[in-house]
Amino acid sequence: MSSTTTGQVIRCKAAVAWEAGKPLVIEEVEVAPPQKMEVRIKILFTSLCHTDVYFWEAKGQNPVFPRILGHEAGGVVESVGEGVTDLQPGDHVLPVFTGECKECAHCKSEESNMCDLLRINTDRGVMLHDQKSRFSINGKPIFHFVGTSTFSEYTVVHVGCLAKINPLAPLDKVCVLSCGISTGLGATLNVAKPKKGSSVAVFGLGAVGLAAAEGARISGASRIIGVDLNANRFELAKKFGVTEFVNPKDYKKPVQEVIAEMTNGGVDRSVECTGHVDAMISAFECVHDGWGVAVLVGVPHKDAVFKTSPMNLLNERTLKGTFFGNYKPRSDIPSVVEKYMNKELEVEKFITHEVPFSEINKAFDLMLKGEGIRCIIRMDA
Repeated sequence: MSSTTTGQVIRCKAAVAWEAGKPLVIEEVEVAPPQKMEVRIKILFTSLCHTDVYFWEAKGQNPVFPRILGHEAGGVVESVGEGVTDLQPGDHVLPVFTGECKECAHCKSEESNMCDLLRINTDRGVMLHDQKSRFSINGKPIFHFVGTSTFSEYTVVHVGCLAKINPLAPLDKVCVLSCGISTGLGATLNVAKPKKGSSVAVFGLGAVGLAAAEGARISGASRIIGVDLNANRFELAKKFGVTEFVNPKDYKKPVQEVIAEMTNGGVDRSVECTGHVDAMISAFECVHDGWGVAVLVGVPHKDAVFKTSPMNLLNERTLKGTFFGNYKPRSDIPSVVEKYMNKELEVEKFITHEVPFSEINKAFDLMLKGEGIRCIIRMDA
């Protein structure tokens, strides 16, 4: 990285969401230098996650526009702000939508990854240090998104939201590990923890659910049952270890009863990745009494209520929730990258499309049509 830009405003291209649901516009933006505990990075590859689309549509939450979306990416450190000691220019990093300050009670706990300072905040469009944006066009601020804003050639991120990774790892592949893939993978490996030879049900076979299935495959589960309303997803799901497919629409009885009958009383583990409360209840009620564990990953509607008989718990079923697969971004994500480097984890099969940055709206079209899993956006193209 050239040191000539250190401390200077950088002019570069960014895809700006000017208003809800309207195509992004490639604009020249000014990116201010990093302030205290901040890092400016050059984004090389980014990918589109459903969360970007959700906040771009802005149907269910506070609309914050104009905004630079994007949070699944890989890049290289250009410069660092005051107080940053563990990153330097040239380091390869994955920006993450949540963070790890390493100081709060959550960060000091071995059990939690929900940092008090840096946990996800979808309403905040500014940096923590001074409550200002680092992006502007003609002096007018453009808002940040979940502290990352990776749909820009350069972005500024809090140091606690950057995972420093192996420089040999191909950023066009491992960039997808900074959000959805790690969320699903960690839900299985870190929370559900299926034993070798066990049975696992995965509800929802989008990117997160397929990553949860991949975790079950890595764990040596013998039966991985994929549950989805879209039968077209089963063929692809086989690549991720899914052995059987259940479409709830094919049955007159609740899907938890179908799964219990298939598995002689219930699966050993289940992972719910849709965010629909009915699927959450089914995922819990389909695990075996005595030892079954259900893990909730999908984010429900804010008014949703989970209802089940307390006897389901008293009969020794366990219900757990997880956020970002229980991974601490700085401490744990580098080791997930190493799983890929050691060929334990297959990442390429999640990447189904690639577009140049100038055609970023194509990635949105693909996701809205439900085509593919992950679309890589090449910033230099």
